[in-house]
Amino acid sequence: MTDDGRCPKCGKVADLPDAHGRITAKNLDLKALAKGEEDAGDEKAPWHFKLLLTGLVLYLSWRVVDLFR
Repeated sequence: MTDDGRCPKCGKVADLPDAHGRITAKNLDLKALAKGEEDAGDEKAPWHFKLLLTGLVLYLSWRVVDLFR
């Protein structure tokens, strides 16, 4: 393979295969790309993250109440 991607014997440009094939304007779906992974689904926040946020809200609320006492 030469520096420009040609075969040294025949001079043809090598077509490098990849997992998704060649990307062209015909097979590029921008709406699907913007939407994200199809199988990702709606992921929820874990329960301990919700607990942490609840604790933070309660703590900051108490700090505001304590500020005016």
